[in-house]
Amino acid sequence: MSAAGENLRINGDRLWDSIHEMAKIGPGVAGGNNRQTLTDEDSEGRHLFKKWCLDAGMTMGVDTMGNMFMTREGSDPNLLPVYIGSHLDTQPTGGRYDGILGVLAGLEVVRSLNDLDIKTKHPIVVTNWTNEEGTRYAPAMLASGVFAEMHTQEWAYEIEDAAGKKFGDELKRIGWLGDEQVGARKMHAMFELHIEQGPILEAENKDIGVVTHGQGLSWTQITVTGKDSHTGSTPMPMRKNAGLGMARILELVDEIAWSHKPNAVGAAGHIDVYPNSRNVIPGKVVFTVDLRSPDLATIEAMEQALAKGAKKICDMMGLEIEIEKVGGFDPVTFDENCVTAVRKAAENLGYSHMNIISGAGHDACWINRLAPTAMIMCPCVDGLSHNEAEDISKQWSTAGADVLFHAVVETAQIIK
Repeated sequence: MSAAGENLRINGDRLWDSIHEMAKIGPGVAGGNNRQTLTDEDSEGRHLFKKWCLDAGMTMGVDTMGNMFMTREGSDPNLLPVYIGSHLDTQPTGGRYDGILGVLAGLEVVRSLNDLDIKTKHPIVVTNWTNEEGTRYAPAMLASGVFAEMHTQEWAYEIEDAAGKKFGDELKRIGWLGDEQVGARKMHAMFELHIEQGPILEAENKDIGVVTHGQGLSWTQITVTGKDSHTGSTPMPMRKNAGLGMARILELVDEIAWSHKPNAVGAAGHIDVYPNSRNVIPGKVVFTVDLRSPDLATIEAMEQALAKGAKKICDMMGLEIEIEKVGGFDPVTFDENCVTAVRKAAENLGYSHMNIISGAGHDACWINRLAPTAMIMCPCVDGLSHNEAEDISKQWSTAGADVLFHAVVETAQIIK
């Protein structure tokens, strides 16, 4: 990018040090992090981020969902800000980089602009979105979803964790209930840097993933009911084995995903078996099928194939079945101009890159409904994420932040 100068780079050592300093808060048992949303550890991480941002000359705003907005002023107060955002909360056994990289790389962009004495016309805002992970409080991407009017704040406040503690109460308890109206902010554009959480970039030996689309998602809860009976004394012809019915439906899910290749995927991650005893044939199973594709028509076709095929399986086995769609969102096409800014930045900086589709949901997917948005991905080792063993290299994080830096500065416009 000629505007910022191809020789301009972020400080990769400082970014790396910041990531691992943040990782000291809410350490996991195996080298990762347990900094779940609205815990004391989350609050401590927020305070550290706040300190770093204030030290960099930024000002803070916090909205009523606890979203943090750290602003570096632009030269023209009438221009909308360019946002950089991700999340600081983690899974219970999360890694050091998922989400955290995108927030701290945003801080590093501002620090580097300060170091280089670069002024931009548009303000730049670095954002920490509350409860992206959705582990303690479902669903994922909750606060950005409220910001984008996908959920109401009143509904979000009433969500309870496993201990019965409400989201709104915990947000207030940890001291991060802000006074800004959620969703009131307007954006010129937003960029989110994230680890891939998949194996493609590493396998293809690419430094940068230029994210063009985000997969849509469909969650279908299926309840199969048979009859629980003794595993030893019930003759095979007289069994109504709900577990076996589930097994055949899961085989169907795999077949459906393969039949809609190359980008469709499907599996069941949440499974409950009743009564879940060693010597009792399962009388009921409840499981959630996760179907994803970057094409809405493909998702709908997979949903129909699942409903029709699962009912046929259960009818043949004498089992009852209930099917309910319990969640999902449509595929995302990221803004062409923002995506082009990312691609040009990678090209001008000499980083190898490829187009990629995000297989996971991210805050950028909701914000894309409100403002031009794009994502940048860097590789992660073996594609492993949501795991304490999640790992990236300093070189990968530096490359991703360099591309973020140039794409943001191009969009925010340098004052010459």
